[in-house]
Amino acid sequence: MKGTKSVISDENKRLCVWLKRQRQEKGHTMRSLSEILGTPHSFIGKVENQERRLDVIEYVRYCQALSIDPMDGLKQVLIEA
Repeated sequence: MKGTKSVISDENKRLCVWLKRQRQEKGHTMRSLSEILGTPHSFIGKVENQERRLDVIEYVRYCQALSIDPMDGLKQVLIEA
């Protein structure tokens, strides 16, 4: 693992890019996804711009809101680990 701040790690970047792509492919805006999650839309923006990390429970809920498999995202993290 490079560095100690996982919010700016290569792995986190791949995960955030994947989450953003999944959101867009599902036809959601940041606002529509935030409504499903019950969070401010700025939460989505901060996650996608790597300004905020997701804990494991938030990550699973994020994936559930998008109807995607959390394991697929973890594969993105492990792709070059």
